[in-house]
Amino acid sequence: MPEYLIAFNDEWVPDHTPQEVQQKSEASMAVVEEMRNEGVFVFGNGGIDASSVVCSVEAREGEPVFTDGPYVETKEHLGGFCVVRVPDDATARYWAGRLAVALDWPQEVHRFPGRPPQAAGLDKD
Repeated sequence: MPEYLIAFNDEWVPDHTPQEVQQKSEASMAVVEEMRNEGVFVFGNGGIDASSVVCSVEAREGEPVFTDGPYVETKEHLGGFCVVRVPDDATARYWAGRLAVALDWPQEVHRFPGRPPQAAGLDKD
């Protein structure tokens, strides 16, 4: 069964009061709980922004080199995401829509390219 990334960029999120953040958190966690109950939730996390960057790493002469940058030139940063395993694009769009409404900010949906279950360490669905 295909897996989809549902994500938002931190820059898409307007400023919120602590109370608004709490309300958004409760609303989105209710949707995540529904995903779990439906057996489609794989993994997710949020609260990611420019302050959560740990490092940049690149290969030099076959060795990893870790630095504090440079990073990709962009104002957008991944803000949060979840991965769902659902049968089709329409179902992934449904869950993304539920999150967009619960959070009141945009979501993107990406389908992971297919891969053999053996390579992914998953049973065949």
